[in-house]
Amino acid sequence: MGPVWRVADVRAAEAGLMATLPPGTLMQRAAAGLARRCALLLTDRFAAQRPDRGAASGVYGARVLLLVGSGDNGGDALYAGARLARRGAAVAALLLTPGRAHAEGLAAFRAAGGRVVDRPPAVVDLVLDGIVGIGGTGGLRETADQLAASLAGRIGRDGARATVVAVDVPSGVVVDTGHVPVTDSGRPCAVHADVTVAFGALKPALVVGPAAALAGQVELVDIGLGPWLRAAPALRVVERSDVIDWWPRLGPSSEKYSRGVVGVATGSATYPGAAVLSVGGALAGPTGMVRYAGGARAEVLHQHPSVIATGRVADTGRVQAWVCGSGLGTGEESVAELRAVLAAPVPVVLDADALTLLVDGKMADRLRDRDAPIVVTPHDREYARLCGETPGADRVAAAQRLAAWMNAVVLLKGDRTIVATPDGRAYVNPTGTPALATGGTGDVLAGLLGSLLAAGLAPERAAAAAAYLHGLAGREAARGGPVTAPDVATALRPVIAGLG
Repeated sequence: MGPVWRVADVRAAEAGLMATLPPGTLMQRAAAGLARRCALLLTDRFAAQRPDRGAASGVYGARVLLLVGSGDNGGDALYAGARLARRGAAVAALLLTPGRAHAEGLAAFRAAGGRVVDRPPAVVDLVLDGIVGIGGTGGLRETADQLAASLAGRIGRDGARATVVAVDVPSGVVVDTGHVPVTDSGRPCAVHADVTVAFGALKPALVVGPAAALAGQVELVDIGLGPWLRAAPALRVVERSDVIDWWPRLGPSSEKYSRGVVGVATGSATYPGAAVLSVGGALAGPTGMVRYAGGARAEVLHQHPSVIATGRVADTGRVQAWVCGSGLGTGEESVAELRAVLAAPVPVVLDADALTLLVDGKMADRLRDRDAPIVVTPHDREYARLCGETPGADRVAAAQRLAAWMNAVVLLKGDRTIVATPDGRAYVNPTGTPALATGGTGDVLAGLLGSLLAAGLAPERAAAAAAYLHGLAGREAARGGPVTAPDVATALRPVIAGLG
């Protein structure tokens, strides 16, 4: 899993490392990595037009604009600009606070042939955002905000939009939470980057919240911080290798019961589709059998004849995990079914209507007395009903609060889904896609999650793996056009097969 650190921890690591190095070394390391990435971007952009020139074809003659703030972030940009200028790029620097620009960086920039301008040039191939780094708060100030808003209109020599590269983080984002302040019209007060070159460590704004969408492709440059990052990470990014490592393996002695049996108490006569979709998600997972309990038996068996179906949880038989809630309804029969699920001494996934049935507190005793794990899967509106407030600007902290309060693993759904544990750990899923914002996809996710629990995964790993694969399935389904929940359920199989 990729670790992510808060600003204070990164600052402490930087201070420890800098005390062992000659002055300016850390900034030079950062600038070297930044300039290298910019050179590669320019080469990729122009090499096809000038294949005879090789790697130099993109940098030599390129029009580069630096947006330079007053801090070390601006210094990184200036030193990187100097390196590009020495390779033949035409580099201009727009100083937002001329009297407070990094003095040594500015001197090096000018010595390399860079020029300071008071307005953006007409033609720009690449913009380097060095306005403000991890020390910034409160969004961009007016002048910087106007510059950021104008970047989309910058055109390069090839007639295409200028490539925007952020230095460490996109300027204007709230680094520790991923929140992005907005104008009265709803426009983000932050730079929208195509690429962000992060130094030494990932920061939360690069992986969570609306800021993650502004970071573009994130490249991490090693500047030697690793041994000095001694605090616990704020959160971790789920990676493909994690899901592969966690996935249950079949052996010669495997059979349907040893692989795990998942119970699915979802759907109803009114909402049979929720049952079909959640069972479909469960069948795509690693367990050997799915048992269904509910009012949509006929529809489930028609779509999935391998399922063992009954009318009630009490008649289902033994399972290793339960999924409950999607399309269940909120009447007295639904309450009884939820109570029966919570009485079972196995892990449970509570989704949709099951979460609604928790809001009035009448199930508190069943939750409090359970020894087996619980995973809840709210979206933002369900979170608000459970907690009395929205997740707010800090989605990681919000998920952690709910996890501690419910003593449950929380899968807070969204573009960057958060998984939080009662003891304060947090994970973020990087595979989310807006294509999943359609009815029924959460039912598929809940079913897959239940299957992973029944197969024996720890609840936080089951939640993280399910979110990761669900996101990939959403992307795969989107290749065929507008996405429906059945498309996502179908796409899960090739996605999981691709794990190897």
